[in-house]
Amino acid sequence: MSASLRRIKIEILTVCLFIIEFFTNILRFIGLGRRYYKKDNRIDGKIVLITGANSGIGLEATYQLCKRGAKVVMCCRDLEKGRQAANNVRRRFRTADIDVRQLDLSCLSSIRQFGKTLADHYDRVDILINNAGVMMCPKRTTSSDGYELQFATNHLGHFLLTHHVLPLMINSDDGRIINVSSIHHIRGRIFFDDINFTKKPYDPVEAYCQSKLANVLFTRQLAKQISTVKVYSLNPGTINTNLTRYIRGFKRIIFNIIGFLFNLDVYWGVQTTLFCALEPSLKSGKYYSNCKEDNCLFNESLDDDAAQRLWEISCQMVGIKSDKYLP
Repeated sequence: MSASLRRIKIEILTVCLFIIEFFTNILRFIGLGRRYYKKDNRIDGKIVLITGANSGIGLEATYQLCKRGAKVVMCCRDLEKGRQAANNVRRRFRTADIDVRQLDLSCLSSIRQFGKTLADHYDRVDILINNAGVMMCPKRTTSSDGYELQFATNHLGHFLLTHHVLPLMINSDDGRIINVSSIHHIRGRIFFDDINFTKKPYDPVEAYCQSKLANVLFTRQLAKQISTVKVYSLNPGTINTNLTRYIRGFKRIIFNIIGFLFNLDVYWGVQTTLFCALEPSLKSGKYYSNCKEDNCLFNESLDDDAAQRLWEISCQMVGIKSDKYLP
């Protein structure tokens, strides 16, 4: 299939899915079709790491998991904002057990430093929620390591962080890694010959969708390679958070109107994350949406050869030998 026909096919499918999601959100808005995690499963004493925990669904996940007995390590780029967010959680739940730590997912040296010190404070990690992200940066921006910022933050940063956390997760009796992707992954394609958009014109949507597809492929590949820890990817839904801060102009106006009327708030947006963190006996390597397994995946999301190739390239980019990634 030619590239142009492939793009037309994906755009048509994308429009169909967004129409479905739009009307689903309308039903949720009027109280129908909502799925949320109803079980009161507790995780007392479990240690949970959450990236991007100072806002959005990361902050709500912190609160919800603290209420269920977890100790939450809030990993935040801005330490002061992280501390303020932790205080907000404690105001809602006085006995919340929280540790705030500085972590910049766009900077490989920050992740390595975080990884080196983590074992000094914890003998295990039970749940890792790779939640932080940036979306649709209007101009091509690179990380401190020279990689396109969305790919660096949304995929590479979590890829390297997972490598450093995994040795502590094998000590858990129910270790789980949760990669927060997006419905936008269906539009994604891994541009193996130009991941950083140095050859082709930069497109913020393509760059974002590439990074979200990478989350799904990473999940599939990691699940194939490790059985002692379960790995899930998920679509949280269309949510009102600051992730859309880079959307500008007329698109911003339209997005605000639709978002105000029909998008989910963070309480509903965090439900699938809670489902993946708390529900027993989920299938590792699978993709979840609206608190259930979602089989609506396209060829790019199911391409095991692409997942393997992405694994190899990601190891090269973060400076790890592929056979040394797992503990």
